[in-house]
Amino acid sequence: MNICVFCSAYSLDDYTAPADEFARLLGERGHTLVWGGSHAGLMGRLADRVKAAGGKLVGISVDMLAHKAYQGADELVTTRDLAERKAQLLMRADAVVVLVGGLGTLDEVTEVLELKKHALHDKPVVVLDSDGFYEGLRTQLARMDSEGFLPRPLAELITFTADPAEVFTHLEARA
Repeated sequence: MNICVFCSAYSLDDYTAPADEFARLLGERGHTLVWGGSHAGLMGRLADRVKAAGGKLVGISVDMLAHKAYQGADELVTTRDLAERKAQLLMRADAVVVLVGGLGTLDEVTEVLELKKHALHDKPVVVLDSDGFYEGLRTQLARMDSEGFLPRPLAELITFTADPAEVFTHLEARA
């Protein structure tokens, strides 16, 4: 399975253990990581761990960040801009997983959910909610769902879990 992962390009020591476990499982299960193509921060750490566990790497970088491109990827594509990068990431993925991250990660996951809401894809989206990092997002999405802002039930759009192994339970059930 090609698994797109959205996560931070910054180092986040408090969140590395769940990300490391997720990366190890991804590689050991023979999946391919499709990610932002960076060697920096959590992105680079994730790629290193997936590769060490036997997984393949497909990086989708962007011109303005080409200097941070991960050089050990099995495939590295550079896009003109962030919009093209997001489109490439989703196009090449069978599933989407969200790890901790900042505004870029939030932008990516909300776009993927918006596209899924409109049935423009039906790929599973799973959030690895390390240490309750995404509790606010979960609360907001639940409110949108309960107040009628989502044309599809929230459970059809996204799954939250704190357990790296459970991410694969959700993904592989759909494969």
